[in-house]
Amino acid sequence: MTERVHDNGSYLNGKSTVGTNTRLKDASAISGMCSICIRDCPVMCEISLSAFRGHEALYPEPAQFGTSTAGALKNFGLDWSHFSIQAGLFEAQGIEENSEAAIFTNAKTETVVGGMKLKLPILTGAFGSTEVARVNWDGLAIGAALAGVSITVGQNIAGMDVQSELTSGKVTHSPELKRRVDSFRKFWDGKYGDVIIQTNVEDQRLGVDSYVLSKLEVNIIERNWGQGAKAIGGEVRLKDIQKAILLKKRGYIIIPDPEDPVVQEAFKQGVFNTFERHSRVSIPKEKSFLEDVESLRKQGAKKVFLKTGAYRPSAVAYTMKWASEAKIDALSFDGAGGGTGMSPVPMMDEMSTPTLYLQALVLQCAQILKGKGKYVPDLVMAGGFIEETSIFKTIALSNFGGGPLVKAVLMGRSPITAAMKAGYFKQLAAEGRLPKSFTVKFGASPDKFFISTPELKAKYGDRFGEIPLESVGVYTYLMDRVGVGLKQLMAGNRKWNLNLLNRGDLMSLSTIATQVTGIPLAHEVENDVVKKILDF
Repeated sequence: MTERVHDNGSYLNGKSTVGTNTRLKDASAISGMCSICIRDCPVMCEISLSAFRGHEALYPEPAQFGTSTAGALKNFGLDWSHFSIQAGLFEAQGIEENSEAAIFTNAKTETVVGGMKLKLPILTGAFGSTEVARVNWDGLAIGAALAGVSITVGQNIAGMDVQSELTSGKVTHSPELKRRVDSFRKFWDGKYGDVIIQTNVEDQRLGVDSYVLSKLEVNIIERNWGQGAKAIGGEVRLKDIQKAILLKKRGYIIIPDPEDPVVQEAFKQGVFNTFERHSRVSIPKEKSFLEDVESLRKQGAKKVFLKTGAYRPSAVAYTMKWASEAKIDALSFDGAGGGTGMSPVPMMDEMSTPTLYLQALVLQCAQILKGKGKYVPDLVMAGGFIEETSIFKTIALSNFGGGPLVKAVLMGRSPITAAMKAGYFKQLAAEGRLPKSFTVKFGASPDKFFISTPELKAKYGDRFGEIPLESVGVYTYLMDRVGVGLKQLMAGNRKWNLNLLNRGDLMSLSTIATQVTGIPLAHEVENDVVKKILDF
């Protein structure tokens, strides 16, 4: 098994996510403190930062809010590297057994999630009211539309929109929410992917569901019960005290109180620079959930999805039970731990079930339900997915026979990275500041260093000028890297259709992987088959 990077405990007192470090490298394995802590130390460790900034030290660096995403530092002891994919040889499934036909480019990566067709087994999002999502939205939304995958408009958009119009406490117009929907639809082909509106407790209070279903003609509503990065409500930072006051009046929890004169003076003096907006936690109950799903359908929702976090096993079981009873269309589980906003760093590192453990639990519940003849919604897994090998593995792991239960993965941080990097290098190119090593390899013009440019120009013609280069980056990442890589893995496995991937296509590389998932170790795979083949 991979050696843990932080076995000495230093991550407890020095975390890159919050910009802290320790003076000495040989920190205490128990506390993470330097073996000798001295007074004359200029280094900012967790304790030091907390002494100055208190609760601010719980979050990724405040100065980076809006221009960053964050993830857990902890090694959870089991990840997708603990599995390898079986290579095939003597057959070709899902395609003609002919070497002229059985080439990797012919592999089919299309899937269907909750009745929604996707060109790749990928949903992107949810990208909510955090600033990094707002700033990068066009790149994300148009990029997803070009790639034929979905995008999820996250929670609290309308509530955070200062231009939103409310009547009797309910949203009747939100320019920002409308912009997000329209941006995706600008290049949506109407066939693959769709825009999903995610709503939480605050959105329900503000009547966002009714607004998007009636005024924006949205097809899919996704209820949100949390995520792997945090088991509490969503958080964002606010630099504008007037906006903080407005959001408090709309019912949000704002810390500290922007209407307190003492707080106002401290803000004016620069003691702190941002307010925190928090959402209420969801506490779902079976009866109200079933009624809620039915109400959404009556209001016009063509599909109802549910997104939940990485809660304890009993919570997972209840979620699966209620989702089955409500016959929701798709259910996403988000494993620990990373996010696109300001998730508490200790929570990302030390709370919630890691993705692989979570998927094993979800699949156990699904098998029990199927054994009883109960309905099982299409499943989606989230939590650290950035490339094709883990996508292959999560889908294969879920097929006990009859097709994969996990139809796709949800990607959040990685599409934002693609959009941010594309935007930054577009800026560097315009300013003539591209790194020389980059221009030598890939050229100094976006027309050259975005390898998908010729393809998109040929497809969209004059409309190519309407596509942000950030979207080209997202499309290239999703379709030209992850999509092509997935096709290669499928062909190497000799299966040309995602529905054919199954548990027999995997082998465990560690005992813990076998114990958690039931996938046999590499030296145990097909032992009985080998003996039969050679018994002649």
